[in-house]
Amino acid sequence: MWIQSSYCKPISLRESISKYCGPIQIACDVPNSLFKLSVSFPFPKASTQLMDPYRILLLLFFFLRLHEGWATAVQGGQFAKGSIEVGGLQLREHATFTKIWTAAPLNSGDSSATFFSPSSLPSGFFPLGSHAQRHNPNPSPPRALIARDTSNSLASPSDFTVLFSSNFSSPSPAFFWLPIPPPGYTAAGHVITTSPQKPPLSSLRCLPNHLLEPCHSDAPTWSPKSDLPFTVHLSYSLGTFVAGGEPPLHCLKKNVIALAAMPNLTQIMALIQTFSPIFNFHPNELYLPSSVPWFFNNGALLYTNSSSNGPVRIDPPGTNLPQGGTNDGAYWLDLPTDAASQNSIKAGNLSSAEAYIHIKPTLGGTATDIVFWLFYPFNGPARARVGFIDIALGRIGEHVGDWEHVTQRFSNFDGEMTQMYFSQHSSGEWVNAAELEYAAAGERRPVAYATLHGHAFYSKAGLVLQGEVEKKIGIRDETAEGGAVMDAAAGCVVVSAEHLGLEEPAWLQYMREWGPKVSYDVDKELGKMIRFLPGKMKRGLRTLVSRLPKEMLGEEGPTGPKGKASWNGEES
Repeated sequence: MWIQSSYCKPISLRESISKYCGPIQIACDVPNSLFKLSVSFPFPKASTQLMDPYRILLLLFFFLRLHEGWATAVQGGQFAKGSIEVGGLQLREHATFTKIWTAAPLNSGDSSATFFSPSSLPSGFFPLGSHAQRHNPNPSPPRALIARDTSNSLASPSDFTVLFSSNFSSPSPAFFWLPIPPPGYTAAGHVITTSPQKPPLSSLRCLPNHLLEPCHSDAPTWSPKSDLPFTVHLSYSLGTFVAGGEPPLHCLKKNVIALAAMPNLTQIMALIQTFSPIFNFHPNELYLPSSVPWFFNNGALLYTNSSSNGPVRIDPPGTNLPQGGTNDGAYWLDLPTDAASQNSIKAGNLSSAEAYIHIKPTLGGTATDIVFWLFYPFNGPARARVGFIDIALGRIGEHVGDWEHVTQRFSNFDGEMTQMYFSQHSSGEWVNAAELEYAAAGERRPVAYATLHGHAFYSKAGLVLQGEVEKKIGIRDETAEGGAVMDAAAGCVVVSAEHLGLEEPAWLQYMREWGPKVSYDVDKELGKMIRFLPGKMKRGLRTLVSRLPKEMLGEEGPTGPKGKASWNGEES
């Protein structure tokens, strides 16, 4: 069974106390039959007598002991213990650094960054390289992995060779050094100094090849000049940087670190209660999320191209949906056939809405991603901006069945949230924890703003143009405060956590489209909306719309969470 946000909950406690009658029942249903218990406490009808305070204390004592026993049953592992054992190494996330050099930009368009070396290391631990951070107004504290050898798994470099020296963008020069690893090892980080003398061989340790795999970063952390073939990239798995023309970047292999470093169910629920997002919807939003069972209960239909019997209703758990396979076009979902039901289901039902949670390891098992998926029965029409003119795009952008998500990333070393990902149509952006907007002062729960009709997520309220921003032509992604709010922790359901072996709901195994293919001519629809624009603006907007993802255009129905590339991979 998948896990509701409260795995142990009083079933009728509120009613019993308010009416002073009836039993108080506590039910616990732990996955995979690890722990199941249902206990009733018979309280006398209290229309003529008050509830016995002694029995209330006894009930509370029993409940606390029950929860303590459950927590103890699943406790353990290496999550948030400060270090992780892997492949004969003890890894720690280090947070004490010495600033070595700051690259000041020469021109307004140049990048700038600060470079650090780990300092004050615990006894027996070695750095894996230096660290770099690009400049931003609210930088996160520098962090990088350090390692202690427990079975001769680390190796010193055999030599260093200088990659690059800079004396043009700062009062003091900097030297970037490439470690030369021994056979069978890889230098997963490089070293920076302010001296032309080679760094000592003890400056870092090299890792065995079998612990590493190639990875990539979205953008360079620093590049001195646009015309120089030299860039600095940060390994987000290790916290070390590599430098050069096209430097090979390495991360820890995902399957290397034992699952013991992942959080258990109790720890997951604690993370959700402490850090889960608050979703803010636009004040003019007409198409709100709902739960999946609500969508099915209110008339959603399953179609197939291999049957002449017409569509069928879907049962609330989705057990009559085709399971597994690929999106072969043989099945799709759609709204009810009558207009009144269609309009009702399009609006969604916020009171039933649930955040569907996927737990997965990342960064080689040194971090955990908690992904919050929201389901919308309908995605509304898009709006564009051309110059200073806002244009409704008719039915363009409309489609049935919209899945959107945010991802929170937690360090498996200390259990802290480090970043949050906001999905935005076919892409998205990572935002450091220090740069997030939080629901209230002193709280640790970030806010996610959903765009009007399109439901992309942003970390701040406002208007973002998706398209050719320099030409002032784009699709409006508009967010604002003052609309409906959804607390992700209040109605969350953990639907998948492979390391815990949870049974996933049937609807999650439906790999086909959650909406039909478009039944209107996009070009014709666009022509009706832009016929009064000047020719140049018309061409620009047509080009923009032609480049939009088919799913965003509504030309094909979206697949469910498991059909997205990010389900098993990294966020794009």
